[in-house]
Amino acid sequence: MTPASPTTTTTPSPARPAVSKLSEPAAAAAVTAATKALGLPTIREEYARIAQAAARERLTHAAYLAEVLTAECDDREQRRRIRRVKEARFPRPKRLEDFDAHLLPDLPEATLAHLATGAWIDAGEPLVLLGDSGTGKTHLLIALGTIAAEQGRRVRYITTAALANELAEAADDKRLTRVLARYAALDLLILDEVGYVSLDAHGAELLFQVITAREERASIACASNAPFSEWGTTFTDPRLAAAVVDRLTFNAHIISTGTSSYRLRSTRAAKKGGLKN
Repeated sequence: MTPASPTTTTTPSPARPAVSKLSEPAAAAAVTAATKALGLPTIREEYARIAQAAARERLTHAAYLAEVLTAECDDREQRRRIRRVKEARFPRPKRLEDFDAHLLPDLPEATLAHLATGAWIDAGEPLVLLGDSGTGKTHLLIALGTIAAEQGRRVRYITTAALANELAEAADDKRLTRVLARYAALDLLILDEVGYVSLDAHGAELLFQVITAREERASIACASNAPFSEWGTTFTDPRLAAAVVDRLTFNAHIISTGTSSYRLRSTRAAKKGGLKN
């Protein structure tokens, strides 16, 4: 006969009163302490103002609670967007609404609108911008990267030479695996100035590791003032250059920004508009 299992008894927790009768100063002190402990700075700052508005509008207690919680969530989302943009390390602020797509006839507005949704990032598709210096490539990279960061994605902007140098230093310091993992975890890696400077063989191979780790899994957006046929100058080894091009163009959005300077045309258009006004 199997012995009966011993029964365990639990001591019931004391019943908590529905409400506490607090004075206004005591209630304010309790709110301050609780919001600090829970990490709710917006509620701490806004609860009194929202309470006054709720009283005027005769909101229920549940409706008031919804208002203060929504304020906290909205502010937390805004802080998160700001943090993501800061973490991307853009060299300067650029917004898509400040980009005059009419100056680039090879870039349809529908294509630009699609890129702004970030669906290509979710699909792990590359973006390649090809064109001469001053044709708006960096503006587009930063603007699209900013949108992606504000949408909650992990984004990092870096020039190709800077990334190669960072990887080489990490390899020398025995930190390469950790650095490669950090770049592999990004939702969007933005590589600017591909082809501006030649990389040594070691730097090119390390950069290839980053590109390969993200292949068909996570997006890379890059910009170059050199056609693909000239990338061998940057990556030194023709076979390595061909492999890089293959990985960055598979299922990619490839956009030509042309040869006419976007910056020059934009400046002329702005001056012309100023004269009209």
